[in-house]
Amino acid sequence: MQPLAEPVSQLIDAFSQLPGIGPKTASRLAYYLLRADDAVALNLAHALEALKANTLFCSVCHNIADRDPCPICTSDQRDHGTLCVVEEPLDVQAIERTREYQGVYHVLHGSISPVDGVGPDDLKIAELLQRIREAESDSVADRPTAPVKEILLATNPNLEGEATAMYIARLIKPLGIRVTRLARGLPVGGDLEYADEVTLGRALAGRSEM
Repeated sequence: MQPLAEPVSQLIDAFSQLPGIGPKTASRLAYYLLRADDAVALNLAHALEALKANTLFCSVCHNIADRDPCPICTSDQRDHGTLCVVEEPLDVQAIERTREYQGVYHVLHGSISPVDGVGPDDLKIAELLQRIREAESDSVADRPTAPVKEILLATNPNLEGEATAMYIARLIKPLGIRVTRLARGLPVGGDLEYADEVTLGRALAGRSEM
C-alpha cells in the first residue's frame, strides 16, 4: 500500500485529535481541503491563527472573549446580582439565544467527574467563590458589580452536571444566597448547546429552588 504524502498524513492526524472526529471523518476533511479551491484552505488557516491570537478567557466569568473583561461582564444593562453557572462557553451562547436571561455568567470549564479524574479543584469553583466575596465587598473598580442575590446552576442535566450542581449548592447556601436550578424542561442526559430556544427558555423561566 502506497504511503500517504506526509502533509496529508499530518493533517489527518491533526483532525483526528479534535473531539468527535474519527479517522474516517478526518480523512474526508483532509481530502476535501486538498481538492477544494485554495481560498477555502487559506481561510481556514487564517481563522485558526486569529482564534489563537485574538481570543482569550475573561478573567471574571472565564467565558471566551476578545477583550478582558468581556462585554457581558462590563455591561451596565445586565443584572450583576444574578449569576448563571454553566459548564462550557457554548452553554453561554445557548442561553443567550433564548433572550430570557439578563444576568451574568460564570463558566466552570467542565463538570465533576471522578471517572475522568476531574474534581472540584480542576474547575473554576474557587474563582466563583472569590467572585462572590469581591461583589459583597464592592472591591471591583473596572466593571459594574452588585452583591450576588441568586446563583442559577445551569449545568447539564446528566450525572456529572447534577453532581457539580449539588456540590456548588452546598458551598453557596451557607452564604445566604438564593440557589436555583434550571427547570426540568431539559432532557435528562442532554447538553445545553443542543437544546432549542423554546425548551431552554422555558427551563430558564421555570427554574426552581435547590
